[in-house]
Amino acid sequence: MRVLPALLASTALLGGCATPLEPGPDGPPTGGDSNDCAVIAAIAKEHYRFNTTDNRPPPIRFEGDYAPRCDWSRHGLAFTPYNPDAAGDPRQRMRWVSFARPVYDGRGAVVDTGIMHGPLAGQGYECRVLSGFAGWTVPEGSCRRTWVS
Repeated sequence: MRVLPALLASTALLGGCATPLEPGPDGPPTGGDSNDCAVIAAIAKEHYRFNTTDNRPPPIRFEGDYAPRCDWSRHGLAFTPYNPDAAGDPRQRMRWVSFARPVYDGRGAVVDTGIMHGPLAGQGYECRVLSGFAGWTVPEGSCRRTWVS
């Protein structure tokens, strides 16, 4: 009789580990991008230290045809899409943070990312993100610089 309560408890624990789906911009969730959104959010919050109050992120852009649909507010972020044709000061159009599609392996994921603060002022990184009980995390020192502008 002790088996049934243990089985129910383990089922509840495993169900709690499932990554919820992110809602897409037009309604239904996008299943393939749910981990991508959490991985990118971990880098944004832990590596770049972005938040919604005192260190707001610059506009976000993605590499190539990659464009996950994420509910950034669910992750405590307030990204706006990057628009290279935006009106106003051209120096402001040179501010962005970019992310490539995460590459997953048995240890977690690796993501190429970069940030431009203005013309000729930016850096690129390759970040290792780990999955565990605390969700996706970026251990100290796991982002290595790949380019400097």
